[in-house]
Amino acid sequence: MKDLLEKIRREALAKMEDSENLDRLNEVRVAYLGKKGELTQVLKNMRNVSPEERPKVGQMVNETRAALEEKLEEIKQNIAARQRELQMKAEEIDVTLPAKRMKVGHRHPNTIAQAEVERIFVGMGYEVVEGPEIELDYYNFEALNIPANHPAKDEQDTFYITKDILLRTQTSPVQVRVMEQKKPPIRMIAPGRVFRADEVDATHSPSFHQIEGLVIDKNITFADLKGTLAEFARELFGPDTKVKFRPHHFPFTEPSAEMDVTCFKCGGKGCRMCKDEGWIEILGCGMVHPKVLAMSGIDPEEYSGFAFGVGLERIALLKYEIDDMRLLYENDIRFLKQF
Repeated sequence: MKDLLEKIRREALAKMEDSENLDRLNEVRVAYLGKKGELTQVLKNMRNVSPEERPKVGQMVNETRAALEEKLEEIKQNIAARQRELQMKAEEIDVTLPAKRMKVGHRHPNTIAQAEVERIFVGMGYEVVEGPEIELDYYNFEALNIPANHPAKDEQDTFYITKDILLRTQTSPVQVRVMEQKKPPIRMIAPGRVFRADEVDATHSPSFHQIEGLVIDKNITFADLKGTLAEFARELFGPDTKVKFRPHHFPFTEPSAEMDVTCFKCGGKGCRMCKDEGWIEILGCGMVHPKVLAMSGIDPEEYSGFAFGVGLERIALLKYEIDDMRLLYENDIRFLKQF
């Protein structure tokens, strides 16, 4: 894997250096850093890397990406400067005309937050897995220990296409599909869009995003869950962040908890952001219910695991101090350019 990453790095840098214009440079960027680029393919193949090597490989991928992005920006600026110089020599400029401003797009706050979360967990050896947004009722509810008459179904009222097909209410069905198809050990996160029949307001939307994680292996305990999520919180919100766990109930985990983090605005002293409590609820988690393991073909006597789920919009709202979720969907350049 190290040789492959070094080969990708050499080839990408060489092609960047040979790029004569921004169009060609963008083609190189897409080929190596895009959604279907070679570096992205390496990330998708993390499942083939042994669990012991994943943290090292994840770190190498992050370092390679950072080096390529830095070089890409440097060459982009050089090409742009050369093009401006040639244009200045070739054109006569009427300085009395009003200037034209070029509107450049920005990465969406959700995209920035998702990339940050993926970076943290890939660095821990997790793989990123995606699944269908149109899901079977079985995977969305039954396989997660939520039978037809369970009250949790009312809490997750969603959009049904047929009696057995719906728009997923969570990304947990991806975890079930992975457990059915892959033998432990499993370490994965599943980001994606989900749907619930919620009214639109400052904190709710019928379409939003979640990132859920799953670990299945021998001798996994609640202590592993706490240590993993505490490290995640420190990486995301700062090294001084503390966490606490409050008992809760989720049908697919037992025991279950909700995790709070110390307010990163006031350090836990109390402020407007944390409503003077010093703590902010960030995610739900718990040990995977033995029944869920059994339904997915995993022996609960031999294996155990933990799962967690966090709303991507919630991370973006907290991290960037946005007080209205609707701002994320209005495509107002005045708002987006702040990020």
